[in-house]
Amino acid sequence: MAYDIEKVDVWHGAIQDRPGGLADVVEPLAEAGANLEFVFARQDSKGKGLIFVSPLKGAAVIRAAKRLRLSRNAKLAYIRIKGLDQKGLGARITRALGDAGINMVGLAAGAHSGKSMCYLEFAKADAAKARRVLAKALNG
Repeated sequence: MAYDIEKVDVWHGAIQDRPGGLADVVEPLAEAGANLEFVFARQDSKGKGLIFVSPLKGAAVIRAAKRLRLSRNAKLAYIRIKGLDQKGLGARITRALGDAGINMVGLAAGAHSGKSMCYLEFAKADAAKARRVLAKALNG
């Protein structure tokens, strides 16, 4: 089975680092109709956190995201890899990029029930090359 390797939009913004702070962002998105497949949140500084979400589709969801002060970063690009989970997959991904001289800004990955999904973050200038390198490394 070939890996699905595609450029995706990831929205990000600030959240309050307190009980319910994450829910204050995710809940309005859900109420607007968002079906999130990726949520990553972490503490950034005292009392503040960061959230990254994808996908945000549809006018109502985009309006909700903008009300929540979420945005896309114009300087960064994201690639999502979906496919079968295999031992060493993360090593193959990171080695292929490293050998090609491509630096990742960030990575979040997970696997469940034999399937894997990985979100990679790059400087926008590196994204097209990264996608080509990953397609060759994973799909031959």
